[in-house]
Parts: sequence; C-alpha cells; structure tokens
Amino acid sequence: MDRELNSNILEELAEILDMEELPHRIEAYDISNIQGVDSVGTMVVFEEGKPKNSDYRRFKIKTVKGADDYESMREILTRRFQHGLNEIKDIQDRELVLSGAKFSIFPDLILMDGGKGQVNVALEVLNNLNINIPVCGMVKDDKHKTRGLVYNNKEIHIKANAKVMNLITRIQDEVHRFAITYHRSLRDRRVLHSILEDIPNIGDKRRKALLQKFGSIDNVKKASYEELLDTESINDKAAQSIIDYFSKTK
Repeated sequence: MDRELNSNILEELAEILDMEELPHRIEAYDISNIQGVDSVGTMVVFEEGKPKNSDYRRFKIKTVKGADDYESMREILTRRFQHGLNEIKDIQDRELVLSGAKFSIFPDLILMDGGKGQVNVALEVLNNLNINIPVCGMVKDDKHKTRGLVYNNKEIHIKANAKVMNLITRIQDEVHRFAITYHRSLRDRRVLHSILEDIPNIGDKRRKALLQKFGSIDNVKKASYEELLDTESINDKAAQSIIDYFSKTK
C-alpha cells in the first residue's frame, strides 16, 4: 500500500514539474550555519518517496570564509557531482567496483532548500560539469513555511494539504534535522577538544584518538580505565590522568 501511495505521489510530482520520468531518487541539499560558524552542507536522499539514510552525506565547507550560502552550496555540489563523475570513470576503467562507489548514482531530481538563487547555483554547477538533472527549489511564505516550488524560473503553488506537499515537507524537515545533528556533533567535538587540552599527559595525538573513539565529553567521563587503555596511544599514565581529572571536576 505504501509503495503504491508513494508511486502516486511521485507521479503527481512528475506531472507538476512536467518531467517525463518519475523522480525515483531525489537528493535535497541545504547549507546551514549556527551563529555564523561551522558552515556545513547536508545532502539527504529519498528513493521511491522514502529516506535512504545510507546515502546521506555531510560536507564541511573548505573553501568559503564566513556565512556565504551560495558559494558554500556551489562548493558542496561541485564536490558531490565531480566525485560522482570520477567514480563513473573509475568504474568504466575497472579501477573501482560498483559496490565501492558512493557518489556514482545520480538523482532524477534535485531539491534545494532555498529558492531561485540556490536553484541557479545548482544549475550552473551541473552545466559546468555537463550533467543534466532537473532542479527545483522551495518557495517560502512570510512565516518561512514552504508554499510551493520554483522550477524553470516559474513558481508553482502547491496546496498545503496536498500529498506532494507532505513529501516535500518531509524532505525539508529531514535535511534540516540532519544538519542540526551534524552541528551538534561538531560543537561537542570542539568543546571536548578544549577540555582535553587541560588534562596532563594528553597531547594532540591522544586528543585526536579520544575524540575519534568517544566523540563526546560524557562518553570520556563515563569511560572505564580499561576502555581508556583500549584507545590508541593511551597508556597507563594517560588513562589515570583522565580518570583523575574528571573525578576532580565532578
């Protein structure tokens, strides 16, 4: 039943956008930054109207200084699709097996969380790479609620209670949720890194190993002596230093 319902929704979406093929795979992109720091790009994937978590991707912005959403979007889309083209070439040259390819499957439709400006950035990137994929963006009302789509420079109004709008809203919520989760993990790692700097016998190499293994301050605090010892480069003295430090700060 679910499959049939999703198929009907995808048919409706294809009709609204005048697409010849159903958008079996939709990729949605968003750029977010909290208080102007940690700009990150996120990509979520819906296949047959359902989230495909294994294909989600997160991008730390590398080349853009400050909160510039357009240039950040340009960077992540270029990285994503150039990577995909490289993988396709490697598969053709038999240097990569299909099962090892993470970016070589391209979407039938790209959905941008922004409006016309974001759509134009995406189209420029695709055009530069000679890739042809339809791109639409979300048009928001005064309350920042999506009221429709922008496609081929035209705004398409969609009824708020339409099943297509439910799908678009689900995708939008998912790309935001994924971005917030990423932000949280980056912030936790930053805080953890600064606390670890105060612990005697914990240098840069050991900090990185602890961050990689435990990921948050709570996890390091809760770690047993044996778990700490089981961390790369942590010896008896370093493990005891960590235990002593957190027992003093309780």
